[in-house]
Amino acid sequence: MTALTDIPSRPAAQHIARASATTTSRDIRLDFYRGIAMCIILIAHIPYNRFSNYIPARFGFSDATEIFVFCSGMASAIAFGRVFATRGLGYGTLRIGYRVWQVYWAHIGLFFAIAVTMAALDGTGLFEKVYLTALNLHPFFDATEQNLIGLMTLSYVPNYFDVLPMYLGILAMIPVMMALASVHPALALGASAALWAVTQTGALSLGAEPWSEREWFFNPFGWQLIFFTGFGFMRGWFPKPPVKPVLVAVAIVLLIAVVPFARWQIWTHIPWIEAWRDANRVLIAKTDFGILRYAHFLLLAYVAWVLAGPGGSHIRADGDGLGARIWGVVLRCILKIGQQSLAVFITSMWLAQMLGVLLDVTGRGLGAVWFANLIGIACITATAFFVGWIKSHPWRDAPAKATGA
Repeated sequence: MTALTDIPSRPAAQHIARASATTTSRDIRLDFYRGIAMCIILIAHIPYNRFSNYIPARFGFSDATEIFVFCSGMASAIAFGRVFATRGLGYGTLRIGYRVWQVYWAHIGLFFAIAVTMAALDGTGLFEKVYLTALNLHPFFDATEQNLIGLMTLSYVPNYFDVLPMYLGILAMIPVMMALASVHPALALGASAALWAVTQTGALSLGAEPWSEREWFFNPFGWQLIFFTGFGFMRGWFPKPPVKPVLVAVAIVLLIAVVPFARWQIWTHIPWIEAWRDANRVLIAKTDFGILRYAHFLLLAYVAWVLAGPGGSHIRADGDGLGARIWGVVLRCILKIGQQSLAVFITSMWLAQMLGVLLDVTGRGLGAVWFANLIGIACITATAFFVGWIKSHPWRDAPAKATGA
């Protein structure tokens, strides 16, 4: 009898071994674009932030969420794929379970950190705005016993707290996909596509609150498609796309052509585009991950991949000039943010609300908005470096404390 932790059949094992050889180290492009995505996510979540008018979501169907999920799939292939390949399905599943445990408590901790902060702000009586109402958190406090159970079981997923539950759901699918890929990668990819297709029918919707029909804002059964696309590229399930000037040109033209259909300042003034959007909501829907979001992201990712150069050569800071040194510092910060994305995400979600409170007090003039966004970026950068330092276990190399005789 074959043990659960044995390596799969020889052809599949050889394929996985080849793939794992290419997924044991981090790719600068992965950390770079994930770091950029984390900065965009912060900007997007600061309430009434005028800078959010210039994030990718305002120019196309996809946004920073797709970047984050796609890059998370790639990072997961690095972090977890090798465990499956070298230690088998059982230990790989155990490794995924540990990560699910971490993300679950990060979600619960984030909710209580923000809920308590908002309640404390309202309790001061210093603000005209009711912050619990702004985040729609009153239902939790109105029926705490019921909603506490819902919160812990993910049957109550409040607005603003919907990304990590989606990520949890997707993580839980990795062992199944790896089991299928051990037979042949096409099985995993086909299962991912089929699951996405069924989700588009509404058959796999998840309730976000017990008292209404509101769904999870991000359905993991739909969003897993973009995750396992990134996962598959990093595992070698997909070939690298060819780099040809004509393909790059077509991708850029299509991205530009989409802008009038995505930028509200344009489509709200063109009746036929507005009518098209109304008639084709399912194609651009965020909850179930509409197909045009997927197509738009793939075009954007292709252009970004080409711009980064082979191995990220166009990203790296070369030379000794002042510009190169400045870019070197900026790049180091972006990469660190990308490497510590969970800690940065948790911090940014809480921080965005605090920066919103700051802007409520100071007003949203251009100077105040610049200040708030720069402070936010500085804070998540500091968080990334601090967490990276803690993960390096600095106490191991610390000099021993002298003791008295």
